[in-house]
Amino acid sequence: MSLIYPRESLAAHPANASPAYGSTVKRAPSKPLILLPHTLSETTGPVFGHSAVAAGDSDLTRQHAGEPLGERIIVSGRVLDEDGRPVPHTLIEIWQANAAGRYVHVRDQHPAPLDPNFTGAGRALTDAEGRYRFVTVKPGAYPWRNHHNAWRPAHIHFSLFGPSFLSRVITQMYFPGDPLFKYDPIFQSITDAQVRERLVSRFDLATTEPEWALGYQFDIVLRGRNATPVEEPHEH
Repeated sequence: MSLIYPRESLAAHPANASPAYGSTVKRAPSKPLILLPHTLSETTGPVFGHSAVAAGDSDLTRQHAGEPLGERIIVSGRVLDEDGRPVPHTLIEIWQANAAGRYVHVRDQHPAPLDPNFTGAGRALTDAEGRYRFVTVKPGAYPWRNHHNAWRPAHIHFSLFGPSFLSRVITQMYFPGDPLFKYDPIFQSITDAQVRERLVSRFDLATTEPEWALGYQFDIVLRGRNATPVEEPHEH
């Protein structure tokens, strides 16, 4: 996994400054980037061994004494390179709001209930075929004050780690048919409608488990002309 994006990859990602997404105006660079030489701490680590990720870390519904409220779902897929080859042993971390649309975070003051049985974070390693699987609950939409009556579509954040601190990508997974897509400047910051669809998972009956949980498939392509859009990509 690498953060050295070929030019064809950059076309898939949103611009660093998207005026409709208010906070990007303040945090996007206004001057040319200054490239600094990489040191040992940047080109090595973090090193995640298999023992560091427990089997239960990928089931967000089993982290507390009781079951969380909400619609139980299974999210699975593959991590692939630009040629469609699997990327094994990749650490994936996810975080999300609960079914009411609230995060377990001190800065989230959305007047929606917290769930004592849902923390909203999990992790997993991809297998030899680049596959991952999470069990969680479908997150709710929530207000975010970017503009009048602004609501974020239901989504799950994904962070993928390669072999060093430099090889990390962050993206979001959405759910099909969400009516909030056209009102969300984060989703709309990707100007190509076909590329935006790469962030939308697909319902999958084969992943769905009878009488237990609906299944969604979400593949992540790290780079190339079919790259999954990620946050703040830069060409190094």
